[in-house]
Amino acid sequence: MSSDISLIKTLGVGNELGEGVLWDESRSCIWWTDILQLTLYRYELESEKLVSYPTPERLCCFTPIEGDHRLLAAFASGFAFFDPETGVTEWIKKIEEDNPGTRLNDGKTDRNGRFWVGTMVEDIKTAIYKGKLYCVDHDLSISEHLSDLVITNSLCWSPDGHIAYHTDTPTRRIYRYKSSEHPKLSEPTLLVKTEKGAFPDGSCVDSQGYLWNAQWGGSQVVRYAPDGSQDVVVPIPASQATCVAFAGPKLDKLVVTSAHSDLGVERRAQDPEAGNVFIFQTPFTGIADRSFRLS
Repeated sequence: MSSDISLIKTLGVGNELGEGVLWDESRSCIWWTDILQLTLYRYELESEKLVSYPTPERLCCFTPIEGDHRLLAAFASGFAFFDPETGVTEWIKKIEEDNPGTRLNDGKTDRNGRFWVGTMVEDIKTAIYKGKLYCVDHDLSISEHLSDLVITNSLCWSPDGHIAYHTDTPTRRIYRYKSSEHPKLSEPTLLVKTEKGAFPDGSCVDSQGYLWNAQWGGSQVVRYAPDGSQDVVVPIPASQATCVAFAGPKLDKLVVTSAHSDLGVERRAQDPEAGNVFIFQTPFTGIADRSFRLS
């Protein structure tokens, strides 16, 4: 770990599968989801107020909407507008209804305000085909992009929006794509292959264009340079690090979610911090996540 990075706060939430963490600049709060416990969390850094909201089904990822109090939610079965305060859910479109072995998973809004989310294979026995990557455009039209995915993860964009990053987690390879103003990705080139046992999960990009990746099974977050070289390793006091985001008024705090799913009683006892959320003070600055722009 860089000596300039320090753990300043642990939120003892014990999430079964914490994911989708982001900084909501308009509301000055951190959001994340515990997918398997059907719970959305909101944490205010200044007041240290933590609030949780039940979700109607597994909430896999989401994005705030410009000028709107609702979230654009990627639930396990599809996309919907979701109001955490009231629980009102307005479905937009169900995804892969013909493919019961998959669900939506990781996603993020690009620099143009479009929401990208991929599906993952949950049950290989019932999955008719593997997962795909989808883009929800400003008019709520949905286009398909990548296919043949097992667990889509690591979606994020370079500061100028010209490069997109994505991984199919079991491959341990994070790829980069040329990205344009239109929802289109180029052929991939390899950024990095993670070390054995460290599976790439959620990512974000900082103001220098370096990629930060949470690594499931690796107990770490790694900062990679745009050329793929390893720059900084941040040890996480939990084996299953899941997602990362920069937060705070200065965007200098790194927030890391984690999980304890599938650990079992014995391994859970050896991993007591599993499922908690960790906040680090860093000398780095992130980039504010874009909200979805609804036309």
